[in-house]
Amino acid sequence: MSMKTWIMLVLIILLTAGCGRREKEKSGPMTYVTIGTGGVTGVYYPTGGAISKIVNQKSDIYNLNLSAESTGGSVYNINAIMNGDMAFGIVQSDRQAQAYGGEAEWEDAGPQEKLRSVFSIHPETVTILAAVDAGIENINDLVGKTVNIGNPGSGNRGNAIDALENAGMDWRIDLKAEGMKATEASRMLQEGRIDAFFYTVGHPSSSFREATSGRRKVRFIPITAVEDLLDKYSYYARSWIPIEFYPNADNKENVPSYGVKATLCISSDIPEEIVYAVTREIFENFEEFKTLHPAYGILTKENMLEGLTAPIHSGAMKYYIEAGLK
Repeated sequence: MSMKTWIMLVLIILLTAGCGRREKEKSGPMTYVTIGTGGVTGVYYPTGGAISKIVNQKSDIYNLNLSAESTGGSVYNINAIMNGDMAFGIVQSDRQAQAYGGEAEWEDAGPQEKLRSVFSIHPETVTILAAVDAGIENINDLVGKTVNIGNPGSGNRGNAIDALENAGMDWRIDLKAEGMKATEASRMLQEGRIDAFFYTVGHPSSSFREATSGRRKVRFIPITAVEDLLDKYSYYARSWIPIEFYPNADNKENVPSYGVKATLCISSDIPEEIVYAVTREIFENFEEFKTLHPAYGILTKENMLEGLTAPIHSGAMKYYIEAGLK
């Protein structure tokens, strides 16, 4: 075989392989999609990155590219979804329920009827961390202290207010409330500028790892006697802080609390094929997804359909029916 014939044969093989590959790819322009998350030290931001990583492995098949954006949290994400400023958002299950029902921050705007669920992810625990030198051992010891309850518009702030009111406190009167983002609170605690802070987050959290690793000794504060709170709000459930993740904390045992679930939300206006592709890739690559953060360790495919307090998007439902999950 001559060199010319050999080169022609190689070119034919390469062109044939390329045509076969392109036949499997979806024609058309690339669609760029943003996932609203939360602070970079929480679990929302790496979760947005984990979802993007899995789905983007097949960007050439779906012509779909996902990216995570750090935001102010649940309320911001829901409003951005409803305004069309971003496609997906990671949202606490309680905020999802309030938005869909037109409650809390959405009381004036009314029910956000186009809000849709895709799947739930990790459990999130309402967590209080306090400086040992502030003399705080239970939630009632927060009276008179400087406490960060979270920035306005965050699910974290709503959970903190619920916990305080359940304990018989008015956050506007009984404590010196700060409204900074939870990502700033660990540094503020170590600098002595606050006595404690609330953060609703999945564990382990880099924010709490940072806060428990400084010179100022800190402890997690239990939130107990929450029966009335659980009866009042169906989206709350008992939870705990696994102390194994924070060896430098003053606590020796897991700390009881309550919590919600992180959920992936979207608008009903988003095309079915986009939501189907994202749902399918996460569930078809479930074991790989679980390895991307320690907070996913307890996930099952079944419990990723729990805590969805808005209707499931038709694109996600299409996959769940195909997979026998619904």
